Amino acid sequence: MALTLYGAILSPFVRKVRIQLAEIDQDYELVTVNPFGQPDWYYQINPLGRVPAIQDDELNLADSAIIAQYLHDTRGSVLYGTTPQEAARIRWLEKYADYEVAPFATFTVFYNRIVRPLKGETTDEQLIAAALSEKLPPLFDYLEAQLGSNEYLVGNRFSMADIAVACQLINLGHGGETLDPRRWPSLAGFLERVSTRSSVSERLAEERNLLAKIAARSAQKQPG
Repeated sequence: MALTLYGAILSPFVRKVRIQLAEIDQDYELVTVNPFGQPDWYYQINPLGRVPAIQDDELNLADSAIIAQYLHDTRGSVLYGTTPQEAARIRWLEKYADYEVAPFATFTVFYNRIVRPLKGETTDEQLIAAALSEKLPPLFDYLEAQLGSNEYLVGNRFSMADIAVACQLINLGHGGETLDPRRWPSLAGFLERVSTRSSVSERLAEERNLLAKIAARSAQKQPG
């Protein structure tokens, strides 16, 4: 039975798993699941209804970090480093991206700018402004310091830490915001560099095509 990944391609957590799968050259089937309107059958795979989830033979797994670790353990790669110290550091930065950066880059900026209009809701620009001016800058300061003059976050080698951080920055960009290269030159350069990797750029091409279709549909709904 083929590996099956469930989720929506604009989710940074689904993207994280898709990039990992591309990096390890693992075939899989993508089944689209709307995280805001899940079908009933999906709860048999993930009782929380969140994305992503995978099905690998008889095993169902949810949560991107758990999935990523499972894929690493069963398929092998150096995406979690080559030493226990590197592995621990990578997991910390993955958690930092998923739990600290995501609430503002994805669940505030991206959600308000992309998801809420699709749901017929009003964008909360005040909330976005607070995230951009107060919440995200110290988080970006930390990541800037972790990069220093290196190309990648841990061991100067591409890892799940880089994937997790880049996925949140990509959603920030999808929401219409960019990093200030004067304040965060290393982080801005990092995002540009990671975005050129085929595992990332091919996913981004699909996502931008979808965003263009969403924008076109929204324009058709506008009066006048």
